This record gives sequence, structure tokens and C-alpha cells, in this order.
Amino acid sequence: MNRHKMNSQDHEFFSHFNKNDISIKDFHHREHIRLAYVLLLQHDVDTACVKLKNLLCAYLNAKGVDLTKYHETLSRAWILAVKHFLENTPLSMSSADFIAQHPGILDASIMYTHYSRQRLDSDLARQQFVEPDLEPIPMYA
Repeated sequence: MNRHKMNSQDHEFFSHFNKNDISIKDFHHREHIRLAYVLLLQHDVDTACVKLKNLLCAYLNAKGVDLTKYHETLSRAWILAVKHFLENTPLSMSSADFIAQHPGILDASIMYTHYSRQRLDSDLARQQFVEPDLEPIPMYA
């Protein structure tokens, strides 16, 4: 049995995201974390990464945003980070509860403690997952 839950707001958010009903101005890092949380409650890491990429690319396309905005390394790295915290959290009743337990996850610049700017900002990192060059992303059990 999963220790973590989604509430009605999580289900509603996911439904709206799937229908591209969330405006670009309302989709920020917190929403990426919420999306990762919801996907990881339903799928393993690899499947969650594929689904996240498909969802984000469809969203960008629907909003008329160039697909070069999608960043493969950041997307996978945040899935791994959320998974790490999920595995080390006894219970969360929603994505909001999970984020409240781990407020540091809202600091989007934290990935620069794992990656140099040169590596993370590279075209290669946008196109495919690259391993951190400064500090490993904590792995889940």
C-alpha cells in the first residue's frame, strides 16, 4: 500500500494539466514538482520520466511554446529528487502536504549544487539526461 496520497486538488490539477487547461503564466516550478509527485504515485521512475516528457512536450506544443524549452536532464533530475524525498517521508496526504514537508524542493536553483552551470545549461543536457558533475543526486532506496 502506498504511503502517499493524492487529494482532490491533485486529481483536479492533473486533469487540468492533461487537458492543457493551465496557462503558461500559472505553470512554474511548484507545478513541476506537483506533476512529478502525481506521476510517481502512479508509476515507477522510468515510466514517470517518459510520461513527464510526453506531458510537458504536449503542453508546450498546445501552448505554442518551442519544444526546445523542454529540458530532459532537469525533468529526470527532479523526478529523482521527488522520488528520494517520497522514499524518506513516512506519509503525505497530498502534493501540498509533501511540499510543506520538504520546502527546499521549491528552490529550483538547487540542481546547481549537483550540476555546474556549464553542464546543466548545455544543449546536450536539454536533449538527453546527463549525470551530475558536482554532487550525485541522492538516490532512493
